[in-house]
Amino acid sequence: MTQTEWKPRVQGVIDVMPEEIVEFETVAKQFQAGEFDPIAFQSFRLKQGVYGQRQPNVHMVRVKAPFGGLNADQLDALGDVAARFAPLNKGHVTTRENFQFHHVPLEDTPEFMRVIGNVGLSTREACGNTVRNVTGCDMAGVCVDEPFDVTPYAAAYSRYFVRHPFTQALPRKIKTAFSGCERDCAITAIHDMGFIPKVVDGKRGFKVLTGGGTSIMARIAPTLYEFVPVDEYLKVTEAVIRVFHRSDELRKNRMKARIKFWIDRIGIDDFRVIVEEELKEQWAQRSFDPTSLLFIEDESVDAPALNGGYRVNGHGDDFTRWADANVRAQKQQGYQAVTVKLPLGDIQAEQFHQLAGLSRKYAGGRARITHQQNLTFRWVPEAALSELHEELSKIELGDAGANEITDVVSCPGTDSCKLGITASMGLGRAVGEALKGIDSSDPLIRKMHVKMSGCPNGCGQHHIADIGFHGAAAKAPGGQVPAYEMFLGGSYDNGDARIGLRVKTKVPARRVPEALREVISYYQQNRNDGEAFKDYVARVGAETFEPLLAQFKDVPELGRDTIEQYMDWDKTIIYKLERGEGECSI
Repeated sequence: MTQTEWKPRVQGVIDVMPEEIVEFETVAKQFQAGEFDPIAFQSFRLKQGVYGQRQPNVHMVRVKAPFGGLNADQLDALGDVAARFAPLNKGHVTTRENFQFHHVPLEDTPEFMRVIGNVGLSTREACGNTVRNVTGCDMAGVCVDEPFDVTPYAAAYSRYFVRHPFTQALPRKIKTAFSGCERDCAITAIHDMGFIPKVVDGKRGFKVLTGGGTSIMARIAPTLYEFVPVDEYLKVTEAVIRVFHRSDELRKNRMKARIKFWIDRIGIDDFRVIVEEELKEQWAQRSFDPTSLLFIEDESVDAPALNGGYRVNGHGDDFTRWADANVRAQKQQGYQAVTVKLPLGDIQAEQFHQLAGLSRKYAGGRARITHQQNLTFRWVPEAALSELHEELSKIELGDAGANEITDVVSCPGTDSCKLGITASMGLGRAVGEALKGIDSSDPLIRKMHVKMSGCPNGCGQHHIADIGFHGAAAKAPGGQVPAYEMFLGGSYDNGDARIGLRVKTKVPARRVPEALREVISYYQQNRNDGEAFKDYVARVGAETFEPLLAQFKDVPELGRDTIEQYMDWDKTIIYKLERGEGECSI
């Protein structure tokens, strides 16, 4: 394979250092030659965004998109690596606003990094016990309700903590989100560090949250400070990271080493005292003005003309439904933000290039990916909506229902993850098909969210879904079957973050779509007028649904006519629980 000519350009949020890729290539070759300690190499490659898979001798490469931001050249480069290095010919958008590319041989990863590095994209610290990708709201900078655009500050945060000496070997990872307004669209409530913009006495700053998370012991983040000025938010975060870094107690059990466990144990008030003691140290007495780190980009300069002679092909039912669900008005008059619904977060190699072209024509050459595994074009002229919808439909990305019940979210599950218990992507497709027949005229049903994870860790954000599932194994007369635990009544909309209530009944994987329909129907028949699903569950309790789901838990004897019940979705072999050692806590 011809090596890509290295032409680093200052285009991205995170500096791309050619020498780091050369070092990675050298160390990888040493490892493959048996000349480098395997454990040391594992930690080394994770910091470079290369993650081990369930399948031997191939890797998942994770590309960071700070605050979800991308430009058209970057979309093209991602299409190139999908075609050249990913056997499945696709990339996957995650709930952490990363791109993941699977089944990449280790020897190809340095060239992969060079291709994306040439357009300013990085894998640096996308994995490992580091400060992971910084996520944001896709409406930041164009939201009607925002006090100010958080994009420059989210980028400054990312730039400040990447390669920071205290973030290279933390007890566990730190996940961060910046929301654009009080609706908390970036779900700061489930993050280790969260920032919500505020203006107090004319001064910009943030409400700072810490200690949220999903997985085992899911927690909503408490408030560390109601207001921290923008010239101190990096200092406060570093204080949190410094005390977290030296917390030897947390290092004794990596499964319980996230900062939420510590805060849950001692309380946010006592934790705040520890942080404030740290802020008295000498390192904190210098200036933390973020001005030199800010990512300033005037997107309006490249915005398409409002009157561009766009064709209008009528406003049929399909367009009307799509515009109602997928389009939001910007605060900039005449411009709209259009969310492209990506099926389970997947983008085919050719679609990357097609989306890049649409971005250049309709969105000023930019896009943002979202924590709901979608992609948003901003700065779309209202007059261009009909034309854009037609073009999206041509590449099979014109479906309505973005961020609604049919917009199912899933992690890769056993398709690639060592920790996976079930094939959550297969279930996601099956559930998506089952939901196509849902009554979309009911607004309370339409606004619900369905999410699933292949294990309890929560990469699919199932804890905060109206109806969430995580993978499990269940006993049956003929052996094991794939199954799911169900969580009901979670929420993350409009600043109302809730952890769903677990229903004790396990549902076999093959029965989940019909069980889901039964739950929705039961709610529809028994709710009060105008009562949202999350409020209905809070009122009646998760135990109300246990008798309803009991009808789905039994599995017949294994036989020729029932063998499918013993197979996971999209699989052709009898299920067997095979869970390896994950690398999240290495």
